[in-house]
Amino acid sequence: MDDIPLARRSQQPAASGSRAGARLRLVLLAGALVLAGAGLVVYVYGPLRRSPAPPVAGLDARPSGDGRLLGHFPYPEARADQLATLAPGVQLRPEAAESLRALQRDAQAQGVRIEVLSAFRPVELQRSLFFDVKSERNQSARTRARVSAPPGYSEHSTGYAVDLGDATRPDLHLNPAFDTTAAYRWLKANAHRYHFQLSFPRNNPQGVNYEPWHWRYEGSTTALRLFEPAQRFAR
Repeated sequence: MDDIPLARRSQQPAASGSRAGARLRLVLLAGALVLAGAGLVVYVYGPLRRSPAPPVAGLDARPSGDGRLLGHFPYPEARADQLATLAPGVQLRPEAAESLRALQRDAQAQGVRIEVLSAFRPVELQRSLFFDVKSERNQSARTRARVSAPPGYSEHSTGYAVDLGDATRPDLHLNPAFDTTAAYRWLKANAHRYHFQLSFPRNNPQGVNYEPWHWRYEGSTTALRLFEPAQRFAR
């Protein structure tokens, strides 16, 4: 269709208008055929998909067409200059850290003590958590992936995900029974006000085990863009 303005600019005076008009009609017809062909391609082949994420060394499993590997979506690792310190050894993206501080403060004011168990996790640490524990427990990759993402596929690596616990019930840290605590009940009722969402509820379509302690921050454009594939998949 870029030829159409050029054709119009090159029209001749009225004396030779018939030939110019014929040329214009031919250009318009060609443009219409190109658009029709493009529509046919979209109809036959569907919308273009993102390129699949790369495989993980040491795993025979390969990412599916939507990028998931053993149920998990791929995520980039946050850079050091993109992180803020929430507590010694605990880092998050600044906007997530600020929101989480407000969440903890407001919960504390209501007598609920919410503790951060884990936050940003670099890919190399995730590699150890996946492969080393898999080996120690003699687990298959698929079984391991139900409780721990492969390296490069963990929400923790984005700097937007946290594992939370009830400070008065350390015996229920990282335990499905965490959902019986006051901290979980408070989170269930209020976390959305601080832009935190439960990542892996019961029977989630990603096939990851129920994790009532795992929450991700979705209060910024960057976070929403990162988690949009997972949100869409859960609908």
